[in-house]
Amino acid sequence: MKYFFCSVMVRILIYQVIQVDSVSCYCRVDSGLKTVAGARKFVPGSKLCIQPDINPNAHRRKNSRRERTRVQPPLLPGLPDDLAIACLIRVPRVEHRKLRLVCKRWHRLLSGNFFYSLRKSLGMAEEWVYVIKRDRDGRISLHAFDPTYQLWQPLPPVPVEYSEALGFGCAVLSGCHLYLFGGRDPLKGSMRRVIFYNARTNKWHRAPDMLRKRHLFGSCVINNCLYVAGGECEGIQRTLRSAEVYDPNRSRWNFISEMSTAMVPFIGVVHNGTWFLKGLGSRRNVMCEAYSPETDAWTPVSNGMVNGWRNPSISLNGQLYALDCQDGCKLTVYDTATDSWKKFIDSKLHLGSSRALDAAALVSLNGKLCIIRNNMSISLVDVSSPNRQVETNPHLWENIAGEGHIRTLVRNLWSTIAGRGGLKSHIVHCQVLQA
Repeated sequence: MKYFFCSVMVRILIYQVIQVDSVSCYCRVDSGLKTVAGARKFVPGSKLCIQPDINPNAHRRKNSRRERTRVQPPLLPGLPDDLAIACLIRVPRVEHRKLRLVCKRWHRLLSGNFFYSLRKSLGMAEEWVYVIKRDRDGRISLHAFDPTYQLWQPLPPVPVEYSEALGFGCAVLSGCHLYLFGGRDPLKGSMRRVIFYNARTNKWHRAPDMLRKRHLFGSCVINNCLYVAGGECEGIQRTLRSAEVYDPNRSRWNFISEMSTAMVPFIGVVHNGTWFLKGLGSRRNVMCEAYSPETDAWTPVSNGMVNGWRNPSISLNGQLYALDCQDGCKLTVYDTATDSWKKFIDSKLHLGSSRALDAAALVSLNGKLCIIRNNMSISLVDVSSPNRQVETNPHLWENIAGEGHIRTLVRNLWSTIAGRGGLKSHIVHCQVLQA
């Protein structure tokens, strides 16, 4: 009897240590306690069992399932996961699409923000050039250029609502999200729709619609917030004065102060925290306004910067640059002391007058100015030392994509003689995304 009492108490203590589901039901302690009355002799206050059948292996199977889900295969055999991740983040970005196909764990790792946030914090994130191009049939397509390997990478097609859209905006938020917003559908008219492409997951997503339908408007990004102003819309008041801002952290659009007059912008840039817009007013007169997010106010601008301001342009390292020729061979910089534009650098290499060679965009790529032309050729200009000249440093102006100079001149001359100098396709927008 004494031996039986000790064995029962040991079983009850073991049961309490491993913490089974219910301490009031002692039927799960052991199959030898067939009745509750047997357990009540040793543990006062035990309750009746609500389970009609006693299954001593139920808890054991439940624990085994938890253990199986808790124990996962390593990312790399023979290495802890932290060391495996340290190895995977060093794989070039061009191979990430293949890494996702290895196994489910690798796919989950490379589809999340942790992996790419770690690459960014360690300075391993790579910048790619993303080009939105319209072909001769009016179709929109997205292309990505890897400057490290100098290769164009395949991308998923643009969603159908923007496959033939006109006058839509394009901007980058959070460094890796490419937003397309607004625009005019050939059949449905002006749109409020907003979509974005995630460079980390290589997928398109929906975002909240804008507050107002518009196309041919101006847009910019300040402090990771998207600003939209002006443009056109169907109706009595065709040219718009309204402006709005989108905060991706709150996923919400809000109206901001309206412009002084209605405008259809054709050029814009953010310089020293101020957004400058130049365009045509309701009477088709050229005008320029500046917006300050701190004061939420628009002010007219008429100075030397506006008079000599050409597109494309960009603000980099506190300096405002603009292209001063069709094929992007000359670069000018705005001098605040003299309130005028000055010649900064000349490549001494004029490609020709074909519309396919027109400079379509000017962006910042790895600290250098990147010139993208309609024929998808790309040139890099090092502006880190403004006092240097091309003659003293031939590597200051570098072509990283496109055909050779001689071949380009021959093709341009042949197109002119044959009467095929017309523009078959052109670049609509160009941005740089990081992942």
